[in-house]
Amino acid sequence: MLTLTENAADAIRGIVASPEIPDGAGLRIATQPGATDPGALEVSLADVPADSDQVVEDGGARVFVEEGAVELLDDKLLDAEIEGHEVGFLITELP
Repeated sequence: MLTLTENAADAIRGIVASPEIPDGAGLRIATQPGATDPGALEVSLADVPADSDQVVEDGGARVFVEEGAVELLDDKLLDAEIEGHEVGFLITELP
């Protein structure tokens, strides 16, 4: 299962804290349609998880992992780099 760092949880909570984003929203990680690399992933904001998404909750942050990305992200760590108003997410191996 995907694990979140404290930085990633902080970043996700900050992204979904906007008043126009509904309660329960989260970050969604999915395989990139049409990508030539089978490990290509895309990140987006989602109001609710899809029926087949795996939901990872940690520290008040929610990540919805698309069914096709679950195996790719099993035993991985989601981290974030925050610079001003920009957030970059990184996926690494668990230590």
